[in-house]
Amino acid sequence: MTDLSELSDLSDLPAWPPRRPPGFWPALPLLAALGLWAYSTAHTDVSGLDDFGLVSALHPTFWLGLIVLTTGFWFTVRDSRRRDAWSLAYVLGLLVMERATQAVLYPSPLYAWAWKHDAVIDHLLTSGGLQTSKELGDMAVYDQWPGFFAAQAALVRLVGVDSAAAYMAWWPLISSLMLLLPLLLIYRTFTADRRLIWTAVWVFYVADWVGQDYFSPQSVAFALHLGVLAVVLRRYGRTGGLADRQRTTGWTVVITVMIVAIVISHQLTPGMLLVSLAALCLTRRYRNWVPLVTTLVIFLAWCLTAALPFLSAALPDMIRSVGDVGGNVSTGYGATPTGTGAVATSWAARLLSGSVLLLAVVGVLRQRVLRHRALPLLLLAAAPLPMFAASSYGAEMIFRVLMFMLPGACFFAAAALLPKVRTLAADAAARETRAQVAGSGRAGGAGSGRAGVAGSGPARAAGEGRRKDVGPGRGGGAGTWRGRFGSSVERYGTWVPLLALLAGTLAFVPSYSGKDRMSYFPPQEVDLVQSLFDRAPEGSMVVAADRNYPLAYASYWSVDHYWFLEDDRHHVDEILRDPAATLARDMSVVDPPGRAYFLLTQGQVADSEMNGLLTGAQLARIQRSVAASPRFELVERNSAGSVYVLRGAVR
Repeated sequence: MTDLSELSDLSDLPAWPPRRPPGFWPALPLLAALGLWAYSTAHTDVSGLDDFGLVSALHPTFWLGLIVLTTGFWFTVRDSRRRDAWSLAYVLGLLVMERATQAVLYPSPLYAWAWKHDAVIDHLLTSGGLQTSKELGDMAVYDQWPGFFAAQAALVRLVGVDSAAAYMAWWPLISSLMLLLPLLLIYRTFTADRRLIWTAVWVFYVADWVGQDYFSPQSVAFALHLGVLAVVLRRYGRTGGLADRQRTTGWTVVITVMIVAIVISHQLTPGMLLVSLAALCLTRRYRNWVPLVTTLVIFLAWCLTAALPFLSAALPDMIRSVGDVGGNVSTGYGATPTGTGAVATSWAARLLSGSVLLLAVVGVLRQRVLRHRALPLLLLAAAPLPMFAASSYGAEMIFRVLMFMLPGACFFAAAALLPKVRTLAADAAARETRAQVAGSGRAGGAGSGRAGVAGSGPARAAGEGRRKDVGPGRGGGAGTWRGRFGSSVERYGTWVPLLALLAGTLAFVPSYSGKDRMSYFPPQEVDLVQSLFDRAPEGSMVVAADRNYPLAYASYWSVDHYWFLEDDRHHVDEILRDPAATLARDMSVVDPPGRAYFLLTQGQVADSEMNGLLTGAQLARIQRSVAASPRFELVERNSAGSVYVLRGAVR
């Protein structure tokens, strides 16, 4: 296997020689892009989102700002004179435009699952401790992995806010920033070339559209996962002495803390970490079993103690899904959403992911040096794939596998956009070969007069001129590369990668924000649901079409929740035939002093329509039937929905 001790050789990608002293021109496109972004957010109306989500609502200057930002980044990062600070500034600008736009535009946090996690934190603050399934039913699973929620509950108390809703709209930006340091550490382990490092970071943030950066345990667990890998890659290489073993002992303490935080916070990430560490052990350099064994012991200890109740109940279904690769994948991407906007944004996401993975393959095939020197990253990109055989993970395994593949895949995708790597060792061998050929030519033509002079004059001078361009300070063979391939290759090497980077950056927006019609809940909807739970007595039940509304799990420890679209189709058809009578019968099981409420909001309508469950007309018919029935009484109504209460028991 290739020795990995000369990783700095990758710093000599062909460089463009400086033509003028460096200035501050990178600030101009960066400031212009942020100015266009600020203007666009001030002139974007999100009050009437359609099936294209935020895509069709954004002011055109937003798209212009993204183009300016990406172009400025590309011409800055490829300039060998520029410092890392400029690339960092552009990446931060990208994160602001990608991850902060929704927080600025929407007056309330996105995503029903984020509101659910806020309810879990509220439960911890209310109950003062963890509870079992006897008290909480299915929701007890969150008390069996409480790390993230306990930390957030402490933060809520420390900051002095009412709930995590006060800051969870900004969590996508916060969690994305948490990934930056481990990404940089991982990439710097395999190359010192900042063009490759920062391009890989940019591609990662563009390709990471799957939405796991929202307010969730996964967002923190993923950052810790990358942190563990960064430490292992940088500190657990092949060691050969007592001093090295002592240093890794200290780092073992560091990664143990991170591993414990991962294991007590999230179910899937420890498994992904195990397969990643096992993949690294396939290389001779990283065949250190301490991180893998440490992770395995901590994971098993938690599964056999605190998480055992949930795992015991879920084990039969987990065993049935093992090996069902087709089923596990199809549950995530098997169903096509309905509506032109939903279909278009779904395909934008698929094409973006496919393009990045295809670029990664091109990078692996094209960059022979990286294929050997950065083999651990290639293994980390492939390691999550076997998880398809393990479980569908609630129809999300395909998205989680993609997310865990991205750090390694994006490194090679970025390499595909840059010139072919030429190592210092390769250049030295080429110089030696040229010298031998030149020496042979001089020996053969020693008696030929002018030919001998020609062989030892201009040819030798040309060889010396080429050697002056070789080395890490001047780009490692840039002069040879430019002379051999000419300006046309340089032109294509500049504009074609830029167009690819622009296409990916622009495609991120529909991939990430294309479903905002069902992810965004206006303040009126939040107020309506909050008012409902404020008045609902303990032991009440809230009936809704589905769970896609804010505060859907509020007071779940004292109020029951029932979503009829999750029942079998036979019962849904029964509700459609006689909505008021069927719902009244379903809701009559509530005993006093509890009350039974029927809630229908615009978030439920959007989710039902975009996922092909029921049409808006069908849901409107259900609401009209309930409103006209003497069995129900209107409690509250606003522009975002309605709340009805069942008047009396119907047996």
